[in-house]
Amino acid sequence: MKLIDGKATATAIKAEIADEVKAILAAGGKRPHLAAVLVGHDGGSETYVKNKVLACEQCGFKSTLIRYEDDVTEEELLQCVARLNNDDDVDGFIVQLPLPKHIDEQKIIEAIDYRKDVDGFHPINVGRMAIGLPCFISATPLGILTLLKRYGIETSGKKCVILGRSNIVGKPMAQLMMQKQHGDATVTVCHSRSKTLKQECREADIIIAAIGQPNFVTADMVKEGAVVIDVGTTRVPDATKKSGFRLNGDVKFDEVAPKCSFITPVPGGVGPMTICSLMINTLAAGKKER
Repeated sequence: MKLIDGKATATAIKAEIADEVKAILAAGGKRPHLAAVLVGHDGGSETYVKNKVLACEQCGFKSTLIRYEDDVTEEELLQCVARLNNDDDVDGFIVQLPLPKHIDEQKIIEAIDYRKDVDGFHPINVGRMAIGLPCFISATPLGILTLLKRYGIETSGKKCVILGRSNIVGKPMAQLMMQKQHGDATVTVCHSRSKTLKQECREADIIIAAIGQPNFVTADMVKEGAVVIDVGTTRVPDATKKSGFRLNGDVKFDEVAPKCSFITPVPGGVGPMTICSLMINTLAAGKKER
């Protein structure tokens, strides 16, 4: 069993990006600039945005954080998006989700210029991804593809089972793993209503678990030598931790890991690659590659 170290991989990629930014600046180019819009004080969002700002520093990017309180109106937020769309110095930007209930998230996403949509959520980017055109791929699926590639994991012709059908992970992951230029795999998508879920998993060469239920994938669902990618990050109470909780994946790691050829831990697997993917997209935006 080999552990897929997302933290080490992300660190290496950010160092490569920093070198490329130095070369761009030395050639008289512009420093890539990522902006983030944060509404309210959600703990998870605060941490995530703080880590994005830190990653920008490590990559040599310029970063801007725009903050609003929970009571910001939808109109104010749309005006902010319009300003960022029209700011030539900003190469890419994200509006951190979730947003307060009174704001239509989809309306905000669709207002973002798709050429600056480094989160990859705009319908134009989603559509371009679906038919294999250059686009910004959303961060978690891009992070998983990058890990599979960096670890030399063969995906072509393999049976890949994806647990979960969310717009952020499950659906885009299925599209990418199907495509010849990415996964080139035979893909099955399972979810809470799938009758043959366990059987499908037992036949899979690669399982990508993004179902949001701690310890959902157990040893009896995994065949010997399978590759298991755990996207789950659920906060589970843990009195031994200073924070009072620990992050738990969708995979029952201790019993599944011995059967795997490769497996991602939680934390330290897919998580660090998500922010790293945002940096990859921001560099591409700065170079006008999408």
